Amino acid sequence: MVSQKMATFIERASWIRRMFEEGVRLKQKYGPDNVYDFSLGNPHLEPPPAFFDALREEVEYPAPHVHGYMPNAGFLEVRQAVADYLKEEHGLDFSPAEIIMTCGAAGALNVILKAILNPGEEVIVPAPYFVEYNFYVDNHGGRLKVVPTKEDFNLDINAIASTLNESTKAILLNSPNNPTGQIYPEETLSELANLLEIHNKKYNTLLYIIMDEPYRKLVYDNHQVPSIFKVYTNTILATSFSKDLSLAGERIGYIAVHPEIKGKNKLLEAMILANRILGFVNAPALMQRIIKKIINSSVDIKIYKRNRDLLCEGLRQIGFSFIPPKGAFYVFPKSPIPDDTAFVQALQKERILAVPGSGFGAPGYFRLAFCVEEKVIKNALPHFEKIAKEFGLI
Repeated sequence: MVSQKMATFIERASWIRRMFEEGVRLKQKYGPDNVYDFSLGNPHLEPPPAFFDALREEVEYPAPHVHGYMPNAGFLEVRQAVADYLKEEHGLDFSPAEIIMTCGAAGALNVILKAILNPGEEVIVPAPYFVEYNFYVDNHGGRLKVVPTKEDFNLDINAIASTLNESTKAILLNSPNNPTGQIYPEETLSELANLLEIHNKKYNTLLYIIMDEPYRKLVYDNHQVPSIFKVYTNTILATSFSKDLSLAGERIGYIAVHPEIKGKNKLLEAMILANRILGFVNAPALMQRIIKKIINSSVDIKIYKRNRDLLCEGLRQIGFSFIPPKGAFYVFPKSPIPDDTAFVQALQKERILAVPGSGFGAPGYFRLAFCVEEKVIKNALPHFEKIAKEFGLI
C-alpha cells in the first residue's frame, strides 16, 4: 500500500493524469493530427544548432575522466561560465562560488527548500502558480500559503503583507509566469522588497525571495524581465535550460544566490549538501559541459511570438477574454462558465486539450500552451469557434 500522503497527492494531481490519458485516447481514436493538444508546456522547437555542434564535439573529442563524480556543486569551469553570464545579465559581481548546477529548475527548487525550511515554516506563492510548488514545499516540511494576485495577475502587495507572519520563510515567484505569461514589473518587485525589509527588521528574521525563472529569455514585444537581484539582496534564483534551449528532458539548470546575501557561506554549504542527499548528487556531466559552450544561445523566440499572436488573435475574434502574455508560452483565458473543469471537458468534445485554471489555484480560467506546431493552432481555431458559439461568446 502507498502512503496516505501519496494517495492524497495522487488525487490532487489527478487532473494532470486524466488530461494525459484523455489525450492518448483521443489521438488513438482520431489520429494525432486531429487532436489539438495545448495541455503541456513541452517545447516543440528543437534545440538551437549550437547545441548539436557542442554535443558532437563532446562526443567525438572527449576529455579523460569526464563521466565520473565531480564536486556536488558542479564543474568549476561551468559555474564560472554561468557566473560570467549573470554578471552581464544583472550587473553584479557573481563568482562560481555563488552557483550550484542542478537537475533542472525542479531540482533547484527542492534543493533550496531543503536547505532553508524548518518544519511548519511557510512559503508564500501568488496564484496562479505552478501546481508542483505544493509538493515541493511539502517535501521539506513546509506549508504553502497561496495569496491572490490583481486582476492583471500582477502581485498584490497588500495581500502578501496580510499573509506575512513569524512563520514565513520565503516568497516564491515565477516570472515570466506559468500559466499567465505575466512579468512582474520592477516597481512592484521593489515594493515587495521594501515590505520584506520591514518584516525582517520587525521580527529580526530573514525572508528570502526565491525566483523561479526558466522563461526569462521567452519574452515578447520588447518587454524586459527585471533583475530581482537588483531589488533584494536576500534572493535565490532557480532556473533551467528546459525552455529557452528546449532541453526539458535533459534536466539541467542551476541555483544562483546574490553575492551579498546574508549568511551566504552557510546557505551554500547547506544547498550543496542538499543537492547530494536528495539523490541528485550533481547535475548531468555531459549537459554541464555543453551548457558551458552555449549559455548565450536560445531557440528562435520569433516562432513562439508568431504562435502567440496567431492563437491570441483567433481567440479574440471569437469572444474569449484574456490578457495577452508578455512572456513564457501560455495563454490563460477566462472560462465562459464558472466551472473551468467542465469547460475543459467541453473542449475535449472538439478534441482540444487544455488545462483547467483550478489546477493552478485560479478557478474560472484555463491554460493553453502554444509551444506547438503552427498547424495545430490553425486547425484548432475552427473548433474553438464551435465552442465559442455553444457557450454564447459569438
